[in-house]
Amino acid sequence: MSKEQTTKPQTSRRKFLTGAAAATAGAATLGFPTIVKAQGPMSMRWQSTWPSKDIFHEYALDFAKKVNDMTGGDLKIEVLPAGAVVPAFGLLDAVSKGTLDGGHGVLVYHYGKQNALALWGSSPAFGMDANMMLSWHKYGGGKELLTKVYSSIGANVVSFPYGPMPTQPLGWFKKPITKVEDFKGLKFRTVGISIDLFQGLGAAVNALPGGEIVPAMDRGLLDAAEFNNASSDRLLGFSDVSKVFMLQSFHQNAEQFEITFNKTKFDALPAKMKAIIENAVEAASADMSWKAIDRYSKDHIELQTKDKVRMYKTPDSVLQRQLNIFDGVMEKYSAKNPMFKEVIESQRRYAARAVRWQLDTQVGARMAYNHYFGRRAAPKKKA
Repeated sequence: MSKEQTTKPQTSRRKFLTGAAAATAGAATLGFPTIVKAQGPMSMRWQSTWPSKDIFHEYALDFAKKVNDMTGGDLKIEVLPAGAVVPAFGLLDAVSKGTLDGGHGVLVYHYGKQNALALWGSSPAFGMDANMMLSWHKYGGGKELLTKVYSSIGANVVSFPYGPMPTQPLGWFKKPITKVEDFKGLKFRTVGISIDLFQGLGAAVNALPGGEIVPAMDRGLLDAAEFNNASSDRLLGFSDVSKVFMLQSFHQNAEQFEITFNKTKFDALPAKMKAIIENAVEAASADMSWKAIDRYSKDHIELQTKDKVRMYKTPDSVLQRQLNIFDGVMEKYSAKNPMFKEVIESQRRYAARAVRWQLDTQVGARMAYNHYFGRRAAPKKKA
């Protein structure tokens, strides 16, 4: 083969590649699509503060699935149960440091870092229920205050309170609570500002994560405890160590769940992805409240029928005493912590009109329930 024959194909190949590159550049200039190497889906590793079988962990999985579905798989959130990476009470630090990308829990678990955080659920909330608290958070200044509170403790997180919890029970006891004095010396489990409230009632309080409560009661380390609802309490085994369930309380009548993201990772997401997440939070909030009605009502009945639990309404004298004690708690922490005072005053202003509106407009359910489901007197026989 001659030198001329050897050189000609190479020269032609160089001309072809140069022309192809120019054509591609021209296509880009004219606005034609170019082929770009696709990036794989983003993944996030989360942890909840709940055992894997608890309905609360199910709520966390529900949220993750909504995000995964709404993003078409472009963002995949994997949710691990409590203790898989860090203990339940260590979730905030783990998310803030980036050890975890996000988490599912409650704000009152961070009470030890800034007691103002307990006001998102662990108080009488001036009569607001949890849904009204979420209204205050979104429309009454709560969102801005929460950002300020987290900034004050250097937490590198983006927080989304969601999921309004129904009024929580007073708790599980060895015998019915009939008066305030029954709390004196009682070894009792609760969390957040509720610690101060039950101490004011006379109890010796121990704050434990959900999964540790029943074993502590079984070993006699606790005399009584509160957790949250009929479904979670039943699954955790409360009915195995107690047959007395006291219903209604002001200690956590307006609590919500919390979804947290590591702020650095969240801020790096595309705007479209952030919008999907924010809307998924609200969709999950509604779905959670509907699922709670369905599941809690079933377990409420089964606790009584299958587990032979006796249920009692908390006496009004105890409920009134809770409110009186919390007046002192508000005063104490407001004097020590300006941020606590700012949050509590914001909630008070919102509750003054929101609760009044609800009381004025919402018809009570008792009359209708008694009408349709109450026992009716047998018809009199004709003489």
